[in-house]
Amino acid sequence: MKKNGFGASQPAVVALGGGHGLAASLTALRQITDDLTAIVTVADDGGSSGRLRKEIGGLPPGDLRMALAALCRNDAKGHAWRQLLQRRFETEGPLNGHAVGNLMIEAAWQDAGYVYGLEMLGQMIGIKGRVLPMSTVPLDIEAQVLDINPISPDETMTIRGQHDVATTKGKVNSVRLVPENPPACAQSLEAIREADFIILGPGSWFTSVLPHLLVPELAEAISSAKAKRILTLNITSDDETAGFSAARHIEVIAEHAPMLRLDYVLADESFAADETHLLSFVTSLGAELIVADLRMRDGSARHAPLRLASAYSELIASEEF
Repeated sequence: MKKNGFGASQPAVVALGGGHGLAASLTALRQITDDLTAIVTVADDGGSSGRLRKEIGGLPPGDLRMALAALCRNDAKGHAWRQLLQRRFETEGPLNGHAVGNLMIEAAWQDAGYVYGLEMLGQMIGIKGRVLPMSTVPLDIEAQVLDINPISPDETMTIRGQHDVATTKGKVNSVRLVPENPPACAQSLEAIREADFIILGPGSWFTSVLPHLLVPELAEAISSAKAKRILTLNITSDDETAGFSAARHIEVIAEHAPMLRLDYVLADESFAADETHLLSFVTSLGAELIVADLRMRDGSARHAPLRLASAYSELIASEEF
């Protein structure tokens, strides 16, 4: 917790996830507090990140880049940096498709290492908060998937790689990390221990949200933290969870992290509508279900940043920290 410019206390908030889901949460949270830490999954193996991972080795920068962009300030300078970080090269040469921000991160890492490289870059572009990897080793996601073979739909097959898991046409049953017991980033563990609020989700359930709970040190730190724990559900099912109800999303969390207890589950009213089991599943994790209108006005399956910020603000204001 720290003071703002007027001397008022600001909550220390840690948001965990990856990709567009984490970016949506960070965009909302940076309107509430300056004491904000993004802890980002490091299993991406597709696109620019996958190419850099193969060529250079080390952590994939893509989800970390998106978190940095989401934390850029809401002014002209911040907008310019956000655009630059996300801009991709369009060329006939080997740079084609690479995000500028990914190359900036790789350069910072070569100068200062993972944690301090991200800190240096964040200070340079003036982000609101900080960005940390969940682990200091690159990870792979391995999934057990059903319904891939039309002749034997009940046959379980193993798919490895974040991109392939995220785009599979089968039904993901469970996931694990490779290696199974990776080291957590020490600064990430410290941030969780000092947090007033921990926010998990939204995002791709199996490849962005669950991985944090599969790093043993992170899972233990989240479970034992003094912070209030908030799980933010998606607006609807995505490719990874096609056909999953909101209640099934909660069930998947419980199956992969049986020791986890939550304080709040935040759900969009359209996804929570007509859910007969959602409340009981949420209650079984020790949480209170909060239903709100969080969807973009255009009807797309995205969180509206101002609505999500309002929901987070009300939850935070209801607690003493």
